[in-house]
Amino acid sequence: MSERIIAACDGAAKGNPGPAGWGWVIADPQGRPERWEAGPLGRATNNIGELTALQRVLEAVAPGTSMQVRMDSQYAMKAVTQWLPGWKRNGWKTASGQPVANRELVERIDELLADRDVTFLYVPAHREDGDHLNAIADQAASDAAVTQQAAGTAHGHADIPVPAPVAPSRRKSAAPKKRTSEGASTGRGSRAIKAKFPGSCPCGKPYTAGDMIAKHGSRWGHEACATAASEAL
Repeated sequence: MSERIIAACDGAAKGNPGPAGWGWVIADPQGRPERWEAGPLGRATNNIGELTALQRVLEAVAPGTSMQVRMDSQYAMKAVTQWLPGWKRNGWKTASGQPVANRELVERIDELLADRDVTFLYVPAHREDGDHLNAIADQAASDAAVTQQAAGTAHGHADIPVPAPVAPSRRKSAAPKKRTSEGASTGRGSRAIKAKFPGSCPCGKPYTAGDMIAKHGSRWGHEACATAASEAL
């Protein structure tokens, strides 16, 4: 029997609903990333992105494959591991009698799981000490949501996406002076870096690879937006 492979998948929607995408990464049994893929979904929700990412990563491995799938979406994980049997018994109705959302995706995932030995592992998202594979899948999905273009190993993109760094927890200290050089502080402990991949700022406008970005709450965005927010505190 072959060794269990490790995979992670994630979805993203800029606005929820908004421009959406999905992404996955597959690693060897030691957790070393080997291949990845991401794709656009047009306008969709986070939940559709999460379920699509799970469907696509399952389709990317052969029937009979033994694999662990890491996810940060409790909705997608519970949908296919806890709620699914009840939905089927109730004629694809929820406990409140409403039609199950995203039924076609859930049904397709159910079919794929029947032919594969899959275990699920929930991993918290956007943490400095978080799961590296999940961070890669998150970045791939986010990039696809912004660019609305397919990417990945099968598309000739050999380089694994590099996740945007997650800022460490803030410590109480005097606010440093503002500077504008790469990696410098933008005020109140936030640091500006060059974006390695395109993304979307909390202001609603995108940034491109090479733009200076800084931590803006729990997300990354334009350096100017982060600076303005810190000055308003």
